[in-house]
Amino acid sequence: MDKKDLLYTGKAKAVYSTDDPNLVIIHYNDDATAGNGEKHDVIDNKGILNNQITTIIYQALNEAGIATHYRETLNEREQLCEKVEIIPLEVIVRNRIAGSMAKRLGIEEGTLPPNVIYELCYKNDALGDPLINDDHAVTLGAASYEELDVVYEMTDKINQTLDNLFADCSIILVDFKIEFGRNAQGNIVLADEISPDTCRLWDADTQEKLDKDRFRRDLGGLTNAYQDVLERLQAWSEMA
Repeated sequence: MDKKDLLYTGKAKAVYSTDDPNLVIIHYNDDATAGNGEKHDVIDNKGILNNQITTIIYQALNEAGIATHYRETLNEREQLCEKVEIIPLEVIVRNRIAGSMAKRLGIEEGTLPPNVIYELCYKNDALGDPLINDDHAVTLGAASYEELDVVYEMTDKINQTLDNLFADCSIILVDFKIEFGRNAQGNIVLADEISPDTCRLWDADTQEKLDKDRFRRDLGGLTNAYQDVLERLQAWSEMA
């Protein structure tokens, strides 16, 4: 599959067209960003680690019967994926309270809520990706109520699958954000990456942070943390 024109450059990835109009190649780079791009650095091999981590996770999700854009991993930095029209919404799933929600509501980080918390953000850099509700999403034309029902149903299954997967790796899935897209047939599929860039992951025994908070909070050791996550997932994959 030949890589052709650059279609899109994001904060940590680039998307290229291919010979097939319904397939794209996603290239993972080493950029690290936080605060809607206000903080930026380049961390050697981060893209390689995220590509490998996302590969294992997407393969597990596909095996669980969840529709995704992932097709195959081509090399250490690139994946072949189905081309989709991204729905301009981020779904945030909070199994524990941390990060912005802890600050916003004055709740101690790490608090285990009695329910899984779902939040919706409108993907718009100029507006700072604001929190919105379902009615806002429909008014903005981002999705219909019927599509949101599909998104939430898929999100619930994704959360259950990932929570069990990471638990098997002695990792707590604190929270994560995901995106969806419409494929050429108009079906909604999971898109983008799932990695320590998009998930809060804590060691189940020590509560050590194994995710991008190490960059956000200047904790250092990001590469070692991501490598740790990858090695645990690889061990899980070999046993699965």
